Amino acid sequence: MQIHLDNLTRPVVLDLLANHLSGMQGNSPPGSVYALDLSGLKAPDVSVWTAWDEDVLMGVGALKKLSERAGEIKSMRTDSRHLRKGVGLSILNHIIAEAKRRGYGRLSLETGSGLEFEPALQLYRKRGFENGPAFADYSASDFNQFLHLDL
Repeated sequence: MQIHLDNLTRPVVLDLLANHLSGMQGNSPPGSVYALDLSGLKAPDVSVWTAWDEDVLMGVGALKKLSERAGEIKSMRTDSRHLRKGVGLSILNHIIAEAKRRGYGRLSLETGSGLEFEPALQLYRKRGFENGPAFADYSASDFNQFLHLDL
């Protein structure tokens, strides 16, 4: 598996991101989805990486700069055909390494709550993330939760 910084122009990447956004909207009530759309992922404070097996897209993940010392994980998604192959963990490890390289002291994320989010939550907790308070401009609700990792 190879992980590359992505410029968000390949149709297969755009399709996976659209699937991610649709899935978030399908699992959460209106107004409670904070997943970035394509314009948000192209913002200058966001870097997006894609994981590939030769020319087959396996997954995507993004890192948003919150401050000089903090970042946020955005849009983590593994293509459903590549679940349980270590794709999510590889992308997550890549993002954590990049956050450390940038000198961030903390990495945070906002995600949904409910059974459909449990596999992702297990991945984050396995990597050391812990539940914590809302951050940035997020509002806590019954439909989301916040995880943090001190680097």
